[in-house]
Amino acid sequence: MPTPNPAALDFLLTRRSRPAKTLSAPAPDRDTLMTLLTAAARTPDHGKLEPWRFIVIDHAAMAPLATLAQSRGEALGYDAEQIRKGRIQFDQGHLAVAVIEVQKPSEKIPPLEQTYAAGAVCLALLNAALAAGWGANWLSGWPSHDRTFMEQGFDLAPHERIAGIIYFGTETSAPPERPRPDLEAITTWL
Repeated sequence: MPTPNPAALDFLLTRRSRPAKTLSAPAPDRDTLMTLLTAAARTPDHGKLEPWRFIVIDHAAMAPLATLAQSRGEALGYDAEQIRKGRIQFDQGHLAVAVIEVQKPSEKIPPLEQTYAAGAVCLALLNAALAAGWGANWLSGWPSHDRTFMEQGFDLAPHERIAGIIYFGTETSAPPERPRPDLEAITTWL
């Protein structure tokens, strides 16, 4: 018989991201963040490629990224609301980690599996923060998919891209529960 971990299962059954706009200071300190990154790095990794890396974005680094999002949005011809949405996460952020997908050459592990692993790291980092009592949210948005933003803001190489940006802080208000998937509608038994 397996040995259950009811507390871990209850956490997973009730976990809820905290909207980034509701996160305030303080955010995790360096030692706490290293523990969260350690937990995230335990993500399943077919082939032991480690197709990810982390870029920590502290509060001082947010303003230049907000300015870059503004200028990139203007250069791309986005309307004022799109630009605002692109920069606000950096305007409001206190601490974040960009999870960078690093595609590595492999005859055994296809690129798509490496993408899945980087996404799994995002979720593991988010869940580690929530389990540790922090407010956290996984965001992307158009800046995370703009090659110029990635290169200028994060100095990414051509084989790298942003898988997600996980924001951390202190929760200021509990989010309401949201509708969850209808398991009967999305589950097939063979």
